[in-house]
Amino acid sequence: MPRVLIADDEESMRKLVARAIAMDGHETVTAQDGAEALDILTREDGAFDLLLTDIQMPVMDGIALALAAARDFPNLTVLLMTGFADQRERASNLNAIVHDVITKPFAVADIRTAVADALATRKE
Repeated sequence: MPRVLIADDEESMRKLVARAIAMDGHETVTAQDGAEALDILTREDGAFDLLLTDIQMPVMDGIALALAAARDFPNLTVLLMTGFADQRERASNLNAIVHDVITKPFAVADIRTAVADALATRKE
């Protein structure tokens, strides 16, 4: 069962995404910001198949989290989410470490498909 770490500062979004991808049998762990997600990654020695993170969050944003995760856990697949065009532009420079950027709002089917695609192509 793939393990997915979800980081988003909006509780409703965290819950929606966690429920959506749990429908496909994935184990989910959630964090309310990048710093908490990085703490979880470090504590669990990167034992996740996918990091799914919002870009714009307080404390540590998703881009800083993606950079730290790629540095510390190079086999971890990273999928970003954002509702802001300028944030998507910032992420475009991260093609080497980020699988894709999903634009909010999205349908449940869209996030499930994006997660399935990211997991199917993850680094071994």
